[in-house]
Amino acid sequence: MAVLHKVASFSSLHSPFSRNYNFLNRRHPISSLNCSSSSASPFTEKHSVERYQRDKWLYENRLGQTMSCPPPSDSGAIREDDITLQLPELKKLLQVLREKRESEGKCKEEKCAPGNVFLVGTGPGDPELLTLKAVRVMKSADLLLYDRLVSNDVLDLVGPDAKLLYVGKTAGYHSRTQEEIHELLLSFAEAGATVVRLKGGDPLVFGRGGEEMDFLQQQGIQVKVVPGITAASGIAAELGIPLTHRGIANSVRFLTGHSRKGGTDPLFVGENAADPDSTLVVYMGLSTLPSLAQKLMHHGLSPQIPTAAIERGTTLQQRTVFAELKDLSEKITSAGLVSPTLIIIGKVVELSPFWPISTKEESFLCMHDG
Repeated sequence: MAVLHKVASFSSLHSPFSRNYNFLNRRHPISSLNCSSSSASPFTEKHSVERYQRDKWLYENRLGQTMSCPPPSDSGAIREDDITLQLPELKKLLQVLREKRESEGKCKEEKCAPGNVFLVGTGPGDPELLTLKAVRVMKSADLLLYDRLVSNDVLDLVGPDAKLLYVGKTAGYHSRTQEEIHELLLSFAEAGATVVRLKGGDPLVFGRGGEEMDFLQQQGIQVKVVPGITAASGIAAELGIPLTHRGIANSVRFLTGHSRKGGTDPLFVGENAADPDSTLVVYMGLSTLPSLAQKLMHHGLSPQIPTAAIERGTTLQQRTVFAELKDLSEKITSAGLVSPTLIIIGKVVELSPFWPISTKEESFLCMHDG
């Protein structure tokens, strides 16, 4: 049983950035840039022509010449630009920001008053789910560092003078290490810039926002968090699934499908998570779902418990597979769902108006987000 839904609808010599120049510069040769293209996506691993024009300052090499990669076509192009290509522009931007602060009298003896860093949650993808505060902060930023799961529609709301820097991660490819992201945030904040770190969902729910906040605060940088609608809440609401419901689910548990050391075992949670009176929401769980499902059933969760897997939730590209737990992994594979996909397990899934009426029927339903 499965139903697939498709939505119709720089810097002084004392800056930590210059301190880590060689560290950042040695990761990949310039020639490793990938200029391949693929189908359109609402997320930022692929970019529109407008996005390329917006942040084309990243595509200049050390000689000031445009890269050989052509602008992306209307179908989008994968962004895997090297830090080596960006260093000259980033250093120049740091210098401009410092000179601006000096002209405003905010620097004394070659040291500027530090700027603020905002960790901003952008929600699950639909730009209309942003908070008013998030939009205001985005429009005031000098520099925005954004993740893979920040949709292009959200980036279109950024102020016209802000610079954009992609620091996303996906399975098997990290455009920046976490340490490099820390140093970038610190360098621009020390130059007095207003730095916004955009994260999909909520920055403190499986977004490593806590690590970035802790690092910056230890360096004396003020960090402000702007919460976002986490994927569990936004996507469940889109499907009409109550995460808790009196008499059906008295609690909800958010779980990462990633194991810290990799592999197929998602943090040994099967025994504690197998609660029929709770709702389980699994983030980043495509690769570890077969193992998790087996463990949940082994520890007593019914193989027939309702489940849903939602790819690119709340966007126009949303696809949803409904199935019983015992069939979910197979149905996900058959439907070809890819990351980002959220998984909801629990009796509340059956309360969705899109849950199949008959266990024997398989059909395609359309949803409209208004």
